[in-house]
Amino acid sequence: MSRSVVSLVLALLILGGSTEGSRGPKSTRLLQLYGELKSLVEDDWDDINDPRWHALGAFTGSNNLASPDEVILRTFAQFGDLLEATAPQRTTVEERAKILSGPLGNLFSWASADVQMGAVDALYQTFRRFQTRPAATTATEASRKAMSDLAETVLQKSPPSVPAALDRLHELATSVDGGGVFGNLPSVLLLDGGNGLCSIHQSPQQLIFNLYNLVTLTEIKGYAMMQFSWMLLKLYNKGNFTLEAELMRERVEARMDEKIQAARTAMGRASQELWVCDPSHHEENETFVQLTNVLQGHIENEVDLNPKGTCRESCGYYQYARVHDCYKDQFCKKQPKCNGRIFDCRFIDSDASVCLSKGGSTHRKYDWIEYENGRTLGRKGTCERGSTKVDSWWRWLFWHCSYCLCLCDEVGLKSDRYFSLHPSLARGVEESFPNSNRAVTGLRFVKVNRVIHLQVQDGEILPGGLINSSTVEWRPIKPFKVTDNNIRRDVDYHIITWEQRAVDLDDLKAPEGSILTGVQLRRIGAHLNLEILTTPFNFTTGKLAHRATSEWISNDNTPAAVTEPRKEIRMYSPDVPTKCPTRSSVVSNHDQYIRFTHSDIDRDVAQTTVPFIDAQPVVPDPHSLLTGAGLFYKGKRNCGGFISLKVMTYDYSKHLHMRDL
Repeated sequence: MSRSVVSLVLALLILGGSTEGSRGPKSTRLLQLYGELKSLVEDDWDDINDPRWHALGAFTGSNNLASPDEVILRTFAQFGDLLEATAPQRTTVEERAKILSGPLGNLFSWASADVQMGAVDALYQTFRRFQTRPAATTATEASRKAMSDLAETVLQKSPPSVPAALDRLHELATSVDGGGVFGNLPSVLLLDGGNGLCSIHQSPQQLIFNLYNLVTLTEIKGYAMMQFSWMLLKLYNKGNFTLEAELMRERVEARMDEKIQAARTAMGRASQELWVCDPSHHEENETFVQLTNVLQGHIENEVDLNPKGTCRESCGYYQYARVHDCYKDQFCKKQPKCNGRIFDCRFIDSDASVCLSKGGSTHRKYDWIEYENGRTLGRKGTCERGSTKVDSWWRWLFWHCSYCLCLCDEVGLKSDRYFSLHPSLARGVEESFPNSNRAVTGLRFVKVNRVIHLQVQDGEILPGGLINSSTVEWRPIKPFKVTDNNIRRDVDYHIITWEQRAVDLDDLKAPEGSILTGVQLRRIGAHLNLEILTTPFNFTTGKLAHRATSEWISNDNTPAAVTEPRKEIRMYSPDVPTKCPTRSSVVSNHDQYIRFTHSDIDRDVAQTTVPFIDAQPVVPDPHSLLTGAGLFYKGKRNCGGFISLKVMTYDYSKHLHMRDL
């Protein structure tokens, strides 16, 4: 067995089966593979230049010994298998197509770079087909002629030559004056408020890293083909090519180092945050979940808002009240009663036509209200149940019994307003699965039994900071009902009320060397607050540290802090989020908060609780380690918007270096 074959066998063992405590390169998996290719090439050239190696059976046709060209082809085939396991051709083609369909599709430098990568990939697939041929057919004169033709095509000066394609690709990737791919990306990704990334599902920094990988993968494929071609042509006595091979190695490594510097610079300017844009079509419990019947618009006559049944005050007097009666079974008898607390009553006009909602699955009380003074609340249309006349009246000529529009805060079976306080953990940090070595790869909100839960997706960590995609799954939540005997308020769940309806908006990041392994919601005073669990890990081996070293990270700041208090994000005249005509944009910043409230009175009769909760999965594609998570608010002016999740992808730039190779 040649030294190059031995080297590749060791590479398979090191890269595929590292254990805790093993030592290895701290650079990325792809750069490690280049190091293996470099060793393979050096060994093969040593063999080719060694007369004793040729004397063993070169071109003798021996049944026990392969010909030199077959031995070399076999070693490159084994390296190709290793490369394919890391970056399958189907995956790289799909990734390039996905990127072209996104914000970079109109960027000339990337479109041109894609052409060069496609040309190299096409030749590489031909090269791979030769590697899968049986040895008997490889040794034929026709096969040698075909391989020789391929080698000359790879090395020719005019397209589709590999050297020319790699030169052009490098220029497009790293050019500063010409607007190279890496240099342009951070500014391109900021266009349209970041919505340009909607179709890619990668953080800006992750996208740059994946583009770097695509370019570097192409360089490795091209370098492998060029070295094989020079070896083959020398074996076929068409030249020496030793000097060309050595000069190309130096040139390739210089270019790879330049690309590393360009990528690191661009990644340093790019955000690690990934969030999900609004979908083209909203569907409840798929793309969003909502709280229901919290601070909902409610019509009530003053006579029923006080225990004495008087009409001596105005609507504005009743900023905090309850419904005490239903005077003479008037309009109060025709609508659902507010069995909770009444807030913020106001007088709009004496008489109105009210369209009561059809009921059933809807959480609304009214579709629209039209007052005699011409003011209309909600979107007036046909009324399935027929509009109901609601008229205020005078009592004894002195007191006006006015119909008020108030807010009803009613906890009950018709109101979904609960958040689970249970932690959601990757399987690697749970007591029952102490050795599964998994990390969080995605987050989402789900509503089960009227309770909103945070749910994590996790996957197995591989050496080199990779995720085994075949193991990725959503961790099952532990559903419960707030009425269960063993479930306690403020311990198992948080309830949204008038006093406790604030949600903290924070960006939480793991300490250096740690990754995300869990999340949970908790209460800080009257606020709902996000907390993340982080665990140290070994990048080279992919092993998590012991769960005892895990740390919960949070932001404990409050609006009452003496220095830099947490600030509130306010919504103005918010409409139902799913009726907003344009996509939401990120509005909030770290260390802020937002309160749940009612939708706009004029637009929606205050029937909907806003903001909604974005239920879309926040998962990088391809899967990535995560180093943080956050809650933020996205919306538009006069739009209720969404409370959404974000994740922070792992910063691989610190592993982009060639000093280990």
